[in-house]
Amino acid sequence: MTAPRNPGRRVALIAATAMASSAALGVALKPTRLLARQRALGMLETLVPRRLGDWQPDPHTVPLQVSPDQLALLQTLYSQTLSRSYVNGDGERMMLSLAYVEQQSDEWGVHLPEVCYPAQGFRMSGAHQATLAVAGRQLPVRRLVARMGARVEPITYWVVVGDRVAATGSQRKLLQMRYALQGLIPDGMLVRISSLAPESDAAYARQAEFAAALHAHVQPAVRELLFGRAEGG
Repeated sequence: MTAPRNPGRRVALIAATAMASSAALGVALKPTRLLARQRALGMLETLVPRRLGDWQPDPHTVPLQVSPDQLALLQTLYSQTLSRSYVNGDGERMMLSLAYVEQQSDEWGVHLPEVCYPAQGFRMSGAHQATLAVAGRQLPVRRLVARMGARVEPITYWVVVGDRVAATGSQRKLLQMRYALQGLIPDGMLVRISSLAPESDAAYARQAEFAAALHAHVQPAVRELLFGRAEGG
């Protein structure tokens, strides 16, 4: 007589096999090559021109200054940062902030405005997804307003993962997975443009014009780093 099969043992064996296969697949797909090494990126201070058409450095407007403890954290997370203020011939002022990481991770988002501004005492409002028209492209961006006392600062920002712009955190994770399938660890760039203005819609329109000037005056390799690659490119 044939002994009855043990279904519990069979299920356990299947589960163990699946776990082993999953672990082996994870090791096989673990990315090992840094995309940043393929860029040979120089210093942001010199890669981003100090003059962007009609925009030139403005010594009188100060971008957000982080606390010493926040600064220490940023220096451990980011490979490079750049904060610069500009003014045009009409006296309009704009602030540009860049944060670059050689390796995307879950921690690097501490420099997103929703995190770093409240850490400095700002109240945030009006957060929403939008598109930014740049050189015939519609760039997915996020917009919001930071307030503290009399300071009202509308903000436009976006994140580039490797060579693609990601509008949300889930899209950033998906892009990281796509690069991992190629054995690559993507780098990342956070681009933040802001200005001091009481009326956010008008501020966002001027920020779009500044973004267009930035796009037009950087070299192609830097343009891809800051704005991502066009779909199909």
